[in-house]
Amino acid sequence: ERFQASGFPSQREEDWRFINLAPLTGKTFRLAESDRSKVRAADIAPFTFAIPEVRTLVFVNGSFVPALSSLSNLPPGVTVTNLAAVLASDPERLSQHLGRYAKHESNGFTALNTAFGRDGLFVRVGPGADAGGPIHALFVSDGQADGAAIYPRNLLLVEQGGRASVIESYVGLSQNSYFTNAVTEAVVAEGGHLEHIKIQRESLNAYHVGTTHMQQARGSRGVSHAISFGAALCRNNLDVVLDGPGIEAQMFGFYMGRGTQEVDNHTFLLHARPNCSTREVYKGILDGRAHGVFNGKIYVTPLAQKTDAKQTNRALLLSEQARIDTKPQLEIFADDVKCTHGATVGRLDPMAAFYLKSRGIGEDLARKILTYAFAAEVLEEIPFEPVRAGLEAVVMEWLERAEAAR
Repeated sequence: ERFQASGFPSQREEDWRFINLAPLTGKTFRLAESDRSKVRAADIAPFTFAIPEVRTLVFVNGSFVPALSSLSNLPPGVTVTNLAAVLASDPERLSQHLGRYAKHESNGFTALNTAFGRDGLFVRVGPGADAGGPIHALFVSDGQADGAAIYPRNLLLVEQGGRASVIESYVGLSQNSYFTNAVTEAVVAEGGHLEHIKIQRESLNAYHVGTTHMQQARGSRGVSHAISFGAALCRNNLDVVLDGPGIEAQMFGFYMGRGTQEVDNHTFLLHARPNCSTREVYKGILDGRAHGVFNGKIYVTPLAQKTDAKQTNRALLLSEQARIDTKPQLEIFADDVKCTHGATVGRLDPMAAFYLKSRGIGEDLARKILTYAFAAEVLEEIPFEPVRAGLEAVVMEWLERAEAAR
């Protein structure tokens, strides 16, 4: 009912004016079915990470597959399971948090997810507990997902003094057209620490809309990494609310687009309390006729004195047809703050390329080195070496294809 009242957003709305949703909203999708899936462990092996003590939950076409998952050796006070199991056994346990942060009233995509979301990742880290190794939720779309809509719903709860690292991966095993509409709500209580990594590697004919809301309390630390490579159209929404003093938040984003891909990153950072510090760095590389968008807002309320906020957005265009719309924003209603924001758009530095060539490095290799160096600032912030190495391999493969197409 809420979705029918609001409908899909349009370019008349400020937060959506840079992206044309018609290729998505003009299609008809059925709800995904998972019971016919024949995905094997070998199929998903390229998308898993060999991290010590990693716990992996695999979802195929939106549904949990225990046979492909591994949840051994959970520390005391840590619960990791699929959301559908908790909804079935103890729904009251979720009532305080599920659907309380990602607002379906003002976002049609979130309303659809709230209506149709049935399964996803559930993590609860109790007071003072440490989840240890990362928790990896792998959302897989196979050939049966062609023409389907998939609605993953995730809830992450880090209670007072708890620590957790969570990786969300969205991958496609075929080049079919489907729609992934994912919502993640993360709550970090007083003194808690959450490292959240989202990796989007969907089919290049798919559509991906993802919303992540992180709610942080006094003295907590939250780190977000948003990495996007796939999908014909990708929209990432990231909302971070600093609802207590002494909070630290970091937001890193990196995306690559080629062909006619559309990649839109929209972030909203609310400084609601004093003495909080934030750092935001988003970078993108675009080739062909790809289109990128960065729309980032930092909002500082009158109560948020002593705020220290830095926002940076940089885009690298490798072709004449690639384009970027960038809109960094600051809205400050406090008078004792340090806030900066900026955006740069450009091509590879010809002087740097000349320097490398003068040292005997070929033109193609020099271009790849400089392009990778541009990406490295964000990728090197990822704390797990196997994840970094896997993403670096994807970037290098992307650059190889870009050079071969020239």
